[in-house]
Amino acid sequence: MPTEASPYCRICGLAQPEPPWGVDGRTPDFTFCPCCGVEFGYQDCTLVGIRRFRAAWIENGAKWDSPKEKPENWSLEAQLENIPDEFR
Repeated sequence: MPTEASPYCRICGLAQPEPPWGVDGRTPDFTFCPCCGVEFGYQDCTLVGIRRFRAAWIENGAKWDSPKEKPENWSLEAQLENIPDEFR
């Protein structure tokens, strides 16, 4: 039985309206995360790439790529908890 694909960004853990890697978890939609700015299917296709992108994003202040979409009471720590274990 197939498992449901994660609706969270592999880099920052932001919940996405649709699974960014498709319902099969293998077909990226090449859209961008409004939080960290990753292009799904490009910078997040390997664990090394995921970790590098995340480290650089956090090192640079974890700034939102689309600041208007940032929730008022946003918590980086809480959001990072959403990252699926296999992408930590």
